[in-house]
Amino acid sequence: MTKLAQGRPTKLLRLLADKYPTKEAVYEKLIYLQSQLPLPKGIEHFMSDLHGEYASFYHILNNCSGVIREKVEYVFGERLTEAQKAEFCTLIYYPREKIEQVVRRREATPAWYRENLSHLLELAKLMSYKYPASKVAGFIPKGYKSVIVEMMNTRPETDNAQFIYHKRLLDTVVQIDSGADFIKAFTVLIKRLAVDRLHIVGDFFDRGGRPDAILNDLMQHPSVDIQWGNHDVLWMGAALGSEACIATVVRNCLRYKHTDVLERGYGISLRPLTTFATRIYPDENPIKAGERAAAIMMLKLEGQLIRRNPDFQMQSRLLLDKIDFRSCYATLGDGKRYELASAYFPTIDEGTADPFELTEAERAIMADLKSYFTESATLKKHLDYLYQKGSLYSCYNGNLLFHGCVLMEEDGSFRRIKFGGKEYAGRSWFAFCDAKAREAYLYRTEQALDFMYFLWCGRLSPASGREMKTFERILIADESTWQEPSDPYFKYLNDPVYCKLVLEEFGLDPERGHIVNGHVPVKVRKGETPVKAGGKCIIIDGGFCKAYHKKTGISGFTLISNSRGLRLLAHQKIADVREALRENQDIESVSETVELVSARTTVGDTDEGRAIQEEITDLYNLLLAYQNGLLKPQ
Repeated sequence: MTKLAQGRPTKLLRLLADKYPTKEAVYEKLIYLQSQLPLPKGIEHFMSDLHGEYASFYHILNNCSGVIREKVEYVFGERLTEAQKAEFCTLIYYPREKIEQVVRRREATPAWYRENLSHLLELAKLMSYKYPASKVAGFIPKGYKSVIVEMMNTRPETDNAQFIYHKRLLDTVVQIDSGADFIKAFTVLIKRLAVDRLHIVGDFFDRGGRPDAILNDLMQHPSVDIQWGNHDVLWMGAALGSEACIATVVRNCLRYKHTDVLERGYGISLRPLTTFATRIYPDENPIKAGERAAAIMMLKLEGQLIRRNPDFQMQSRLLLDKIDFRSCYATLGDGKRYELASAYFPTIDEGTADPFELTEAERAIMADLKSYFTESATLKKHLDYLYQKGSLYSCYNGNLLFHGCVLMEEDGSFRRIKFGGKEYAGRSWFAFCDAKAREAYLYRTEQALDFMYFLWCGRLSPASGREMKTFERILIADESTWQEPSDPYFKYLNDPVYCKLVLEEFGLDPERGHIVNGHVPVKVRKGETPVKAGGKCIIIDGGFCKAYHKKTGISGFTLISNSRGLRLLAHQKIADVREALRENQDIESVSETVELVSARTTVGDTDEGRAIQEEITDLYNLLLAYQNGLLKPQ
């Protein structure tokens, strides 16, 4: 304990003295904080690119990426049969549904409740050993805390009186018909003990049908951080009122035939659009007609946005005015003429001076959609949550988390981007883009809202990092024009030297840190590995979305960081709720050790530990102030 400098107490010490007015209060807090530092660090789970695939996410969230099954195997081993362990795991994953099933089968006897409560208690005890008791108590649902804490503190194996006390606790819970409620409370505790921190590395939206349900569930999780993906900032921009973002969101939902997320999830009606679209495209079904109408509005609004923002450097995407409507060809950036897939453009007047202008009918449709997006209470709730918990990048426990890429030149140096008369590169570009996204949330200026669209698809966006060929994919038949050039970052991922440079750029230890990002599906089916540069970079986009399963060959990744190192789970097959309940099916995963550490990582080695150590130093100074008479304890 260092000697406190003489003189007047600092403002901080006076504030601490208000919180800890006695020496005994300081003793208690110091002992509590010091005792936490040598405990094993909490378990972190990393997932990315969920893309609205709620069924997969729901099962993985409930079984904690297979960790609970591993703990059940460790605790009960040969004491339970494989069928019994599977049944018990399903009870933990889906307690309400499983109890209802057992009740229907007339198997919910007092003995069944006592046995399962006993097993849950034993499992919870083992999983709680790496946490301080006060933290474990905080994981227990309110209303059940005192009883479950009492159960957790019994030691029936050591003393007959303890055995009788333990048995009476369980018997009483069952006798008063609260067994089902306590089972549910225990499963909440166990899941919380299994995953201390959940990182979602981008892309909740598009392709799958229920991103709203994923966010609703995630908002109940007590410890989450989010790194925005390009699909996320697109929806965030739409919720804030960017018309270009709105048109793109609507077009994507129609394209993937997931309009329920708009109409049921967020109360956004597409009827005015589809009514208008079926009138101008009478030969198409309403979904396809709506997609075509939204796509043209998107290209028009994108063009307007690009022209008023030259700093976006997206001028190559101004292509609507490169169409020769009479010959049905378009001239692209390579100077070549390409045949159009369709010659019918009812909302573009061949003689107009500006093909990027919306028609009067299109302006009315966009005004209607904008009011729906900006007034949706559920969408606003999710928007607020994404801003509260999210950012473009995060440095957490020595690892760098982001969705897209750190922009590079072909020679491997950080690309320098000029914007607004200033120059940015590496971390400073990420920080600037993050600040602009928050400006859109706070002020909703046209420029800031335009920036959200740039983050979605700009070649220089750190959330994207590739030049999207939306115009070509919609209108050009020649698929050779569909190739989307990507940033050199994706080429350098296998280079440990470069990965270490990136970690240093973000102020992290290049020897101990890792880059964790998603965005690019890993083609496991073709032999591609998600572990790059000897473990310095891990790409965790394994294709949760069913649309990617053929490409990746798996159903997603979960990266797990515990006190012993890093482990990557490749999910081969994910059971849905009905399968899990009917046959006690579970997630099928293949585990790969990415890194083992020679010494167990403790809380003291983490960001939380460093914050604890700072608090300890402040408390020691307060204690010295009390002992030296600079402050008078109560």
